[in-house]
Amino acid sequence: MLRVWFGDRENAIYNTSVFFKNRYEDSWILEDFARTIIEDIDHSEVIDANNIKSPVLGNISPLQLSGGVKALILMKHFPGKIFNASNCGNNCAKWILELAKEKSFTINLFHVMNFGEDGFDIKIMNGKNLVVHNMNDFLDAGGYYLRELEK
Repeated sequence: MLRVWFGDRENAIYNTSVFFKNRYEDSWILEDFARTIIEDIDHSEVIDANNIKSPVLGNISPLQLSGGVKALILMKHFPGKIFNASNCGNNCAKWILELAKEKSFTINLFHVMNFGEDGFDIKIMNGKNLVVHNMNDFLDAGGYYLRELEK
C-alpha cells in the first residue's frame, strides 16, 4: 500500500539525483520496470546499462534521466526509504500506484499529486492514518494537511 506524508518528513530523501548517483546499480536500468518508465516518462530507449537514447539529448547515461524516473527506480529498490515525490511530475503518479501494488512504501508530498480517476488505496500518514480511495478524498486530505503546514 502506498503511504503518503504531506509536508516535511525526517529522514526523507530530497535530492534523488545525488542519492541515485551514489546508489544505483547498472542492472536496474535493464529491468522491465525501468525500461518501461524510461520509455513512458522520458520517451527514451534503453540501449544498454550505460546508454539511453533520448530524442532530445541524444545518447545519455542513466545519471541524465529525469528526476521522476530516478525517483521511481529508487522507490522500487529502496521501499524502506521515504522519497520526496514532489520531485516527480503527475506522469509518475500511475507508476507510484503500480509500485505500491507490489510493496508498501512511503512518499512525502508538498502538493496534491494527481493519481487519476480510477480508485486506489492510499494511507495518509498525517494525523489519524486515514485511508483514501479516490482523488476527491485525496484532494480533501491533502488540502487539509498542506494548509496545516502553513499555520
